[in-house]
Amino acid sequence: QVQLVESGGGLVQAGGSLRLSCAASGRAFSNYNMAWFRQAPGKERQFVAAINWSGTTYYADSDEGRFTISRDNAKNTVYLQMNSLKPVDTAVYYCAAGAGRAYYSTYYSDSAKYSYWGQGTQLTVSS
Repeated sequence: QVQLVESGGGLVQAGGSLRLSCAASGRAFSNYNMAWFRQAPGKERQFVAAINWSGTTYYADSDEGRFTISRDNAKNTVYLQMNSLKPVDTAVYYCAAGAGRAYYSTYYSDSAKYSYWGQGTQLTVSS
């Protein structure tokens, strides 16, 4: 069992930066693939970024190089650094963990491949 707790959300102006954190409890954090998804009001949950058990990273095309996912296995924490934020980035951001293994990128952007989810943290980007 893995419990995930996100933090770091808030209100930021367009063009600003923010770092989200996701602290995981439970054993063997380093064995899990970790990901960030987001959901804006009235829209479906959307993949943002993932980092797999070996440290390989995957990003949604829409991130355009603005986001960076990283993990600190010693702290059982995954981060999402977000730069050049835009109002369209406004959403609830969710952290997710999954234990599968795959070598193709679309695996890691599939929400169904993640068994554990956090409660979400709100990011609001003002124009």
